[in-house]
Amino acid sequence: MANLKETLGDLNRDSFVPLLSKLIGESKYVQNNPPDLIPQEDRVVNHVLDVLRPFSTATGGGPLILNHVAYFPGRGNLIVQYPGTVPGKILSFVGCHMDVVTANPNDWDFDPFSLSIEGDKLKGRGTTDCLGHVALITELMRKLGETKPKLKSTVVAVFIANEENSAISGVGVDALVKDGLLDNLKQGPLFWVDTADKQPCVGTGGMIPWKLHVTGKLFHSGLPHKAINPLELAMEALKEIQLRFYRDFPPHPQEQVYGFATPSTMKPTQWSYPGGGINQIPGECTISGDVRLTPFYNVKDVMEKLQEYVDDINENIEKVESRGPVSKYVLPDENLRGSLTLTFDEASSGVACDLNSRGFHVLCKATEEVVGHVKPYSITGTLPLIRDLKDEGFDVQTCGYGLMATYHAKNEYCLFTDMSQGYEVFVSIISQLED
Repeated sequence: MANLKETLGDLNRDSFVPLLSKLIGESKYVQNNPPDLIPQEDRVVNHVLDVLRPFSTATGGGPLILNHVAYFPGRGNLIVQYPGTVPGKILSFVGCHMDVVTANPNDWDFDPFSLSIEGDKLKGRGTTDCLGHVALITELMRKLGETKPKLKSTVVAVFIANEENSAISGVGVDALVKDGLLDNLKQGPLFWVDTADKQPCVGTGGMIPWKLHVTGKLFHSGLPHKAINPLELAMEALKEIQLRFYRDFPPHPQEQVYGFATPSTMKPTQWSYPGGGINQIPGECTISGDVRLTPFYNVKDVMEKLQEYVDDINENIEKVESRGPVSKYVLPDENLRGSLTLTFDEASSGVACDLNSRGFHVLCKATEEVVGHVKPYSITGTLPLIRDLKDEGFDVQTCGYGLMATYHAKNEYCLFTDMSQGYEVFVSIISQLED
């Protein structure tokens, strides 16, 4: 299909950069951090529509079918379809989201909310995640609508609202799936375009946020034999819980196959206590943290196990290692025992992409052709939305052409040459799937 590559050409800098400039100009209004900042994704949709409408059935100017779907005022999604000739033959580019994480201009070396250009560097909030991809896929669909190549496959692009925050649901891809608007995409590979560094991301992690509340007995620190020190109990108990976790959920052989940077981990990230004088042993404290779980273990199993560890430690609290001759977790004369309570916030599961699917093979071949090498990778960061899609029966593969180093970071930027390679990869994918 060399002729398709000729027809679609390369990413046109003279139309890509001005479009990206308009999108980054909206980034201030699509920051997602409710209740303070609720994005107005239609501000982005409107720019995309301005580019695609002239090549759509809406104006009669071309074959693109545009479907603007909003579940909340001003917060739309956009489904763009380039029809192929063979019914049921389809591929899709999904996951380009039109909201961004917050940016504080005081922390940045340049204005986050307008595009600045420094040679190959395109700088601003959303360039990597994910407005750069919105502009990239818009350009791809525009070129299809303009050149009208005869394809067997229908090519669909889905631009989504509300990816960066789950506090409000029923706005973005979850609502589109629930309404059956993406059902036809199950018949072919779905490429989720929202990762980075140009290589296929084939695995993500599950996350279990946990809190361990420890109750002791408050007393003067000069009379420690009359206290139960919850800080010491928390440290010792957590050590025991971690030892058991790593024994029961060791590195899994599949992690090597998928190239995971780390195995599953369980660790503290926050510590709090009610306050008090330095001469007081406090009555309670709380340690919080998370489990990051590779997708070869089950989230529910881990939660049950953690609860079992805590129950067992509570029953045998007198056997927990103590610190020094008067440190203890039971005061028999007062009929008091230290205790642990474990609670969880909402957990999510990880994803292992199907390494045998046609979608994965064409993505790898395209990446090798264009980038020069292919090295799929996995991380225990979470992408809960793609887990839901995989559970619904979609063949999800993920890729992205921004820079992992600037993802959610200050001074975010992407490189035009990387985005340009992304365009070539997509053209190669479409071309391979024709055969």
